[in-house]
Amino acid sequence: MGSTAVVLAAAIAVTGTLLSPVLAQRSGAKAQKAEFERQQQAAHAQWEREQRREELSTRRTCYIEANAANRRYRIQLMNYLWHVRNGDVTDALKAELETARANHHSAFAEVQMVASPAVLEELDVIANALSEGYRRTKCLEEGNPDESDTFDVIQDYLEWIWKRWKEMRAVMREDLGVPNEPPTPPAGDAR
Repeated sequence: MGSTAVVLAAAIAVTGTLLSPVLAQRSGAKAQKAEFERQQQAAHAQWEREQRREELSTRRTCYIEANAANRRYRIQLMNYLWHVRNGDVTDALKAELETARANHHSAFAEVQMVASPAVLEELDVIANALSEGYRRTKCLEEGNPDESDTFDVIQDYLEWIWKRWKEMRAVMREDLGVPNEPPTPPAGDAR
């Protein structure tokens, strides 16, 4: 029985010796697979961060362009309305207004593709209001204004658009993560 135990022990030792490289290789492969999966997850997380940054940058650029186009268009409408009132509308003024209007339409079309639902809702309000302001101003110029429209009424309407534009701007800023309130100074800060 003693020799059987020795043979058995020798067989186990030889089997262990033969299997150890296989087990070591399998263990190494598992470790490599785990490391590869970790690297893949890290790379994917980095890609997602870059995508979010790129989307934010695109949205920011479009919001800036739409904001500027809305502002220019409203200013051109106000300017044009004054010239209608004074009866001195020129072809150059008409061209300036149409350029501002076209730029507004272009910026609006672009921002529609990236704006959040809340911003898009605000943009629609402003775009419709500007369109209505344009229509009312042109009707006044042509001598057939809406029943209650006068220079002052249309001017008030365009000023309302300005106030509404500030609300839209605040929603855009919020969507971009920019605070709308000025930072409060720390307690004890004597400014």
